Amino acid sequence: MIAIIDYGMGNLRSVQKAFERVGFEALVTSDPRQVLQADRVVLPGVGAFRDCIRNLEQGGFVEPILTVIAEGRPFLGICLGLQLLFNESEEFGLHKGLGVIPGRVVRFPDGMIEAGEKLPVPHMGWNQISLRGDPPLFSGVADQSNVYFVHSYYVKPDDPAMVAATCSYGLEFCAAIRRDNLVATQFHPEKSQAVGLTMLKNFAEMKG
Repeated sequence: MIAIIDYGMGNLRSVQKAFERVGFEALVTSDPRQVLQADRVVLPGVGAFRDCIRNLEQGGFVEPILTVIAEGRPFLGICLGLQLLFNESEEFGLHKGLGVIPGRVVRFPDGMIEAGEKLPVPHMGWNQISLRGDPPLFSGVADQSNVYFVHSYYVKPDDPAMVAATCSYGLEFCAAIRRDNLVATQFHPEKSQAVGLTMLKNFAEMKG
């Protein structure tokens, strides 16, 4: 069973429908017990970091998430679901994350210039990713594939070896991480058309 965590933040139905399109059933759940029972878990997220952490805590999801990851079950974080795995975020003050991945979440600087033009924040729309290594999430995905981003903050892992993909937007930033069966993307696979569907299929087929 694939469990998609419903903690009140994120376009959960679009993630569920994307899994269904590649032939896998996924359950949207607000019950921490179902998360603990799942074979693989997805943590999506949009909105403010502090609100998401608060909702995860109040919903009783923190311990189930940490347990699933510690047991090596496949776990996928999407967008804010990537950022929440880190130690802390500077969004609207300093806020502690789940502390699974050492590192922090920082904002794109104002005034970034690319090709002579000022870049807006948030980074929104299609952009290319540069793949690192051979993570199973990207099996069958070509280097420099276009994926869909919507974010003003990005992650800075302490360990560069965890970076599975990068992207350039005024600066090079981490677009995906991987540690064993834990994978997470700053972009939205469910909005990234065929490329994103390939990634979700790969995740659904990852060995636990």
